[in-house]
Amino acid sequence: MATWNLDKTHTSIEFVATHMMFTRVRGKFEDFSGVISYDPANPNASSVEVTIQAASINSGVTDRDNHLKSPDFLDVANFPTITFKSTKVEVSGDKAKIHGDLTIRNVTRPVVIEAEAVGQGVNPWGMKVAGFSGSTKINREDYGLTWNVVLEAGGVLVSKEITINLDVQAVLAAEAAAV
Repeated sequence: MATWNLDKTHTSIEFVATHMMFTRVRGKFEDFSGVISYDPANPNASSVEVTIQAASINSGVTDRDNHLKSPDFLDVANFPTITFKSTKVEVSGDKAKIHGDLTIRNVTRPVVIEAEAVGQGVNPWGMKVAGFSGSTKINREDYGLTWNVVLEAGGVLVSKEITINLDVQAVLAAEAAAV
């Protein structure tokens, strides 16, 4: 079983929400760590664990970020981390379904990440790296993030459905430790 560590400088954990029923608002988390365990002889025995520092949320707008960090949403003072831990991995070629438990505000719900291996290579520093992409959708209210405003014209200010997009570069741990 090979261990791969997420490379924060080349990994993106992003989210998309719909604002006012018609505009997409994007953001990302900037502080996280994670490990992918992969056995090429038995890829379905693979696992993934990620920890995100909730206060690292960045939507590009300070006031919105402060609101997202508040008790109305992530409540980072009381729930500083968001975690994902896989429970099952189903690999078929370069595609995978990563089943796991996503925990936000101490509420854990199952999710499935549709993932794809996008390549492997050796970086300029001689370390083996691998790239993956994936996405999933969650209902934020399932995690206690229920704040909203009803719009005069109908609908709500913030969608319940949140899309999470992942673009991951991971470094083979044995090679990273040797540097």
